[in-house]
Amino acid sequence: MLLPPVRQSGTLIKRYKRFLADIVLADGSELTVHCPNSGSMRGCSSPGSPVIISKSDNLKRKYAWTLEMVQNEGVWIGINTGMTNKIVREALENGTIDDFGRITSVQPEVKVSDKSRLDFLVQSASGPVYIEVKNCSLVQKNQAIFPDAVTTRGTRHLHELATLHRDGVQTAVLFCVQRADGSCFRPAHEIDPVYAETMYDVQKKGVHVLAYRAQVTPESVTITGRMPLCEGKV
Repeated sequence: MLLPPVRQSGTLIKRYKRFLADIVLADGSELTVHCPNSGSMRGCSSPGSPVIISKSDNLKRKYAWTLEMVQNEGVWIGINTGMTNKIVREALENGTIDDFGRITSVQPEVKVSDKSRLDFLVQSASGPVYIEVKNCSLVQKNQAIFPDAVTTRGTRHLHELATLHRDGVQTAVLFCVQRADGSCFRPAHEIDPVYAETMYDVQKKGVHVLAYRAQVTPESVTITGRMPLCEGKV
């Protein structure tokens, strides 16, 4: 998935109010940009970090520029969660994500209850599959982990996937790891133990837990392949 064509690099001054960040550009000028990430951004929001920002062609936006990625210890990390579903959809349609055989259609934003939607309903060679997508940007002790903050909404999605599976439909939660480091993926029990235990529980009940790594560069973010799950409850 290519980033918007108008981009530039800068340095992070601070991220604040969840959806704003101040950036200093190479010429010394400062810019407030939209930060499309509702998580804590733990491990990828340190002042002084190199960043890539992109410019929107939507003239109605209050902040024309968007924070796309942050570099930490030489690793680019994709933090734009608004891009995550597009990245995953591209990988479903081109066959990079092949856990369910050939995909014939992808339907986004599928309503599954009065209060909730799941990200995708795909029609595949093995039948219909409901998929909930999560963006993973945090690595600790060489392990990619999610979430980076407590997420009751994420836990609710896991329960909804388990209910659908119980009713006879394939379901999956797919973690898009937008960084090159980390040897395996696991739920962040030290941050949200309820989410972690729920993920292990629904996995035992038949919900697929998948992790895919994305290659993140200043020009694009592209899923490259499956990432192993860490062994046991680590």
